[in-house]
Amino acid sequence: MPWIVLLASAVLEAVWATALGYSEGLSRPLPTAVFLGALVVSMLGLGWAARRIPIGTAYAVWTGVGAALTVGYAIAVGDEAASPLKLLFLAVIVGAVVGLKLVPAEPRRAEHEPDVGATTG
Repeated sequence: MPWIVLLASAVLEAVWATALGYSEGLSRPLPTAVFLGALVVSMLGLGWAARRIPIGTAYAVWTGVGAALTVGYAIAVGDEAASPLKLLFLAVIVGAVVGLKLVPAEPRRAEHEPDVGATTG
């Protein structure tokens, strides 16, 4: 469930980023409202998922998926030009996100445990 919430939050990140662009500096009411609503729900979802997924992984997935979807949408609607290199780099982002999901989670180290190999004195 945390991964589903995280991915939904990443989709909403793409929504708010796109709406921000359409809001023309927050001067257009409807895109501004979409921006604010999607921003709040996206952040709440990220926060909830980050309680169950390590924050570094959660944030990387959230930003990576959101960025790839934002650029993909902009290309699809003609707001941004596609190029072979741009598409390659988007594929690398998606591949990195998939890789982060496939890496087995390591248990979190308790704060009171000392670092292995740490010296005192």
